[in-house]
Amino acid sequence: MTSELSKQYDPKITETKWQQYWENQEIFRANPEKGGETYCIVIPPPNVTGSLHMGHAFESALIDTLVRYKRMTGKNTLWLPGTDHASIAVQAILDRQLKAEKTDRYQLGREKFLERAWQWKEESGSTIVNQLRRLGVSVDWTRERFTMDEGLSHAVRTAFIKLYEDGLIYRGQYLVNWCPESRSAVSDLEVENKDIEGNLWYFRYPLSDGSGYLQVATTRPETMLGDTGVAVNPQDPRYRHLIGKTLTLPIMGREIPIIADELVDTEFGTGCVKVTPAHDPKDFEMGKRHNLAFINIMNLDGSLNENAGIFAGQDRFVARKNVVKKLDE
Repeated sequence: MTSELSKQYDPKITETKWQQYWENQEIFRANPEKGGETYCIVIPPPNVTGSLHMGHAFESALIDTLVRYKRMTGKNTLWLPGTDHASIAVQAILDRQLKAEKTDRYQLGREKFLERAWQWKEESGSTIVNQLRRLGVSVDWTRERFTMDEGLSHAVRTAFIKLYEDGLIYRGQYLVNWCPESRSAVSDLEVENKDIEGNLWYFRYPLSDGSGYLQVATTRPETMLGDTGVAVNPQDPRYRHLIGKTLTLPIMGREIPIIADELVDTEFGTGCVKVTPAHDPKDFEMGKRHNLAFINIMNLDGSLNENAGIFAGQDRFVARKNVVKKLDE
């Protein structure tokens, strides 16, 4: 008998039937006019980049257990559903699609590209929503949101304006992780660090008064074009007498100061560190501490800009070789 019943059970029919019933009867709809003690959870919005995975299913099952329990105890309960835009990931997916079509987002134009992004959101977002429905999560579907909805976007703008007017946030220069491929800033959480074999080049920076030179070491020679200082440790007896003097930056001919900073490791390289505030996190902090100039030598595509002098227009890796060659000369 058990065997026959199990053969007759069709999860697709059962799931669809009850999901439709729950939604039609608005079983899980929260009522703000009901009053009483409230309980609310916002679903951690899955990115519209494909389909849900086992992690989403596990997370949803845990939240659903909490929400159903609180609802059964009589609390006015809301589980708010929604999806997230995942802009960079969606852009990467669309870039691959366009590449297969032998075009790109620049040829397509901003408006057309945004249309494609919204189209992808509708397709992928629908898949995710249908999967959540199949899981039977007890969310209030009448309140479904997307992080780029006009209402949510307005709320974000309102919050940021309020924070700005209250003096809690400000706009200023900051060093970001820049991806030349996607032409976008990337958060620290999205950066994958890995160790690679590199070279350490040694350069001589002459003192402006002609009394000698300082030798610096670097793994990225092309960034020296944006140097605005050279740092030494204030406790390093080798260079203490030179603090406050200036150097003449090779190739560029720019006078840059010798500064003292505890961040400098006396054991690394020569104990003299070139400072490029616009292109290195530690240099950025040193630049702020010592009021150094911030000179950006990069274009958005990773090539060098007009601040790089004779190397302008060259890809950064090409410029790296050419800077070394020029200094050799």
